[in-house]
Parts: sequence; C-alpha cells; structure tokens
Amino acid sequence: MLVHQFLESSAEQYAYNKAVIYLDGRINYIELERSSNKLANHFIANGIKPSDRVAILLNSSINYVIAYFAILKAGAVVVGLNTDTTSRILKSTLLDCSASAIVIDSRQGHHLADIIEELDHLNVMVIEGHYEKFEKRKALACAHFFEIQLNGDARRPEIPRMPNDLAQIIYTSGTTGNPKGVTLSHRNLEANTDSIVEYLNLTYKDKVMAILPFFYSYGNSLLLTHIRVGGSLVIDTRFAYPNVILETMSRERVTGFSGVPSNFAILMHKSDILSYRWDHIRYLTQAGGPMTPALTVNIMKTIPHVKIFIMYGQTEAAARLSYLEPDLLLEKIGSIGKAIPGVTLTVRDDKGNICPPGQPGEIVAQGDNIMMGYWNQPEETSKVLKPDGLHTADLARTDEDGFLYIVSRRSDMIKSGAHRISPKEIEEIIAEHDSVVESAVIGVPDEILGEALKAVIVLKQSAKTTEKDIIKHCRMNLPSFKVPKIVEFAETLPKTSSGKIKKFQLKADSERK
Repeated sequence: MLVHQFLESSAEQYAYNKAVIYLDGRINYIELERSSNKLANHFIANGIKPSDRVAILLNSSINYVIAYFAILKAGAVVVGLNTDTTSRILKSTLLDCSASAIVIDSRQGHHLADIIEELDHLNVMVIEGHYEKFEKRKALACAHFFEIQLNGDARRPEIPRMPNDLAQIIYTSGTTGNPKGVTLSHRNLEANTDSIVEYLNLTYKDKVMAILPFFYSYGNSLLLTHIRVGGSLVIDTRFAYPNVILETMSRERVTGFSGVPSNFAILMHKSDILSYRWDHIRYLTQAGGPMTPALTVNIMKTIPHVKIFIMYGQTEAAARLSYLEPDLLLEKIGSIGKAIPGVTLTVRDDKGNICPPGQPGEIVAQGDNIMMGYWNQPEETSKVLKPDGLHTADLARTDEDGFLYIVSRRSDMIKSGAHRISPKEIEEIIAEHDSVVESAVIGVPDEILGEALKAVIVLKQSAKTTEKDIIKHCRMNLPSFKVPKIVEFAETLPKTSSGKIKKFQLKADSERK
C-alpha cells in the first residue's frame, strides 16, 4: 500500500470519525480526504511532477496533515521542516533537497523572503495565513491555502506510484550538529507503520495526544499509525505549559500519549498530573533516547493501570526498531526489548561477528523499514548501510534471553584516562537523586585525563542541593572513575525541537567558559 492510501482507505471505512483535533478545530476523514485532494490537484496543475520534493514549513496542525497527504497524492516527496529555523538553515535545506514547492506559514515568510532570489528551483508556494506575493519572483506561483480549500478540485488524483518510490525525506534532528536527509520509500513507511500498529494494537477507537512535531520521525510515526487505522490525532504543541497538555488529554479523553524522556520527566515533576483521573488512557510510548529506570518506575507508580511501551529506533529505520512488552517492564528494567515485527536486530563486534550475551557491540538492523540512504550523500550512506544491515552506531548488549540493553552511542563515549565511559550509566544514577529532574554527562578537556566528566543538572522546582551532594551521591553508587569531576546546575538543557538533548552544544558551551 502507498502511504497516501492510508488516508483514502480510512476515509472509506471511517468517513465521519474525527481524524485530527487541533485546539478548536476538528476534521473528519472524508473532509481530510477532500481537502488533501484539493491541494494535490493544485500542485499538479502548477507543474509539480512525480518525485519532485515539496517542503512543509508549518507547525503540527490540521493543515500540516492536509499538506502531507496532498504532496503524496500528487506523486511528490514530503520534506517536513523544523519551524524553529533561520533564513540560513532554511536556504541550506531547500537547496539540499532542491524543493520545487513549499507550503509555508506566513509567519515564516520573512525567512523565505530573505533567500527567495537564490532558490531558482522553487516554483510553487502555498501560504497559510496573511497573503504575501513575493513579487520579486515573477515565475513563482503563489496561492493562499484557504483559497485552494474554498475553490479547489476535490476529485482524487490518480498519479501512479510504486511501493519502492521515494515518499519522504526526514532531516535528522541534529543532536550531533550535522543533520542529514534520510530518504524513505512508501514501502519503508508502510512496513514500520503496520508493525507499530500491530504491537500497540491500535484501532479506529484510539486517540493519541500528539505533542511531538510531525517533521520529527517519532511524530511522523504517530501521524501515520493513527491515520492508518482511522484513529484520531489530538494535537497540542504547547508543552511548555504541561498542565495545558494535561487538560487537553483529559478533555479529549485520549487513549495514548507518546513522548521522549524529557517530556515524561516534566510531567512527573513539573505538572499537576496527580490531580487528574487517567482511566481513559490505555498506553504510553517512550522513545527518542534512553529513559532512566528511576523515571520509568515513577511513571508506573503514578499511572499504574497504563501499559508503558519502552521503544527504540532511528530516523533511518522510519523510525522504530524495538520495543519492550509492558508486562516485562519491571523484570527487564532498562531494556529496549526485542525487535519489532518484521525487523531483525543483532549486536556485532568491530569484525562483524555476533556478540555473545553480555558483550557490548553495535546494533545492526535489517527489515523493510530501513531507509534507502542519505539524500545526496553516498559516502555517508555507505558508512551505515552495509551488506549485513543498518549500522546504528548505538552500542548495546543482550542478556541470556535476547533482550537488548543500550550501553551508549559511539559518539557519546567519553575517554577519561584509560577508561571508555558511557554517560548513560552516570545519568541514570544522578536521576535517582530526589532533587533531580534530568541531567546530561559530557566529557570536557582535561590536561591529565584527556577528558573529565562533567554533569549538567536540572533540579526540581524549589529543590535545593549542592555540587558536593551530587558528587557524594555518585560516589556511593559508582566506581571512582565514573564520578563527575564537575557538576553544574542549569534551568534547562538545550534540546532539539523533538526533545533530544544537544550534548554537542553543552560541550561547546563548556569549552567557551
């Protein structure tokens, strides 16, 4: 099945089920299908051809979902962009993917106005909000999103596409500072979507709280899985105000919530989560980085009846690779589980041999969900896509039962003296301190050790502790060479829009001090 056929199928089976709920707006499946057709036909009428790249620069919303499926219906390739951008970043991305068209929020128009003369390949623009003509580019076909919806052709376009055709480019979130365009076919996205639907047991009755941006692979998977089954996306991007999100969840009686570790840390420590009844929530999913066992146990105590799925994946895998069954959460605490249906995961040493239980090695993945490659980067592609599968650069070990435990990312490993240290273990110990919300451990230059351990810590509201107290806590629970030499407190940790901690930025900030 092609990805846009998820919508077409659900529109036929669940026509009047609510597809997207966003603030005061709601759209059912038959309306979403018609709206996407109108925009798709506009693209086609203005010369957008199969395989052309079309960018979306909108916040997660009803219109984002309309644009997403419209692009695919026109035979084109979706390129979702981070709205937290600059003219320079936008120019770099649009040039990299040679976007032929863009759907843009007019509030982002000033970024585009700065660079429009340099984007010769950009021929079509659809603007949401106040109309801007960009008169300097006479060849640029501009139209208003809402005018298309009022006057557009709602007939379903029939543009032939194949499962192995390119459907989407997702730019990595840049936790290492170097985003790359991950190319995903219709088959890649279908395989991962159907696998997630299977193990979460999603149906048309499910309503997910979507706080994650849709340009991010985790958010994108929420969009696809729920449209696939005829369920509902409840979008609210105001997570800076966590109690607002809780109110939305309660009011809409969502059945699922998905987040990264920092989202759960904030809900547990900086919200009124205990003031609500959560009998309508069926499951929680967590991905986007390792969650500490202490935080996992806290969630289980707070909402004991809810199934918690600890998951692992990469954008390069469209995006899910493994999950831990909720019933095994305590027995296998800290594990990322086993491969999802349709995926094979092995842990291999530097020579490509499969590691025995307990021996760390790199996770290598095989499956129909594995990306086609990095856009315009064959050398980078060859580094990760090899005959035995996708080399994830994540180090892990298995236990005797075959369950996976992340050790670290290769890029995160800190070499201090004669030791190679994973920051993950130290962060988990720090998280057990009663005053801590979250932390990040990095390596900073040291004349003797090469790198010294530095912990940057965010405390709970009104909590008071000292550097000495944190170090004492670490000494009680860690060998001496894993105890941070430096402890720094911060109000927040720098994160990508998807909630991942930017350790490269922390390191750069430390080097400037």
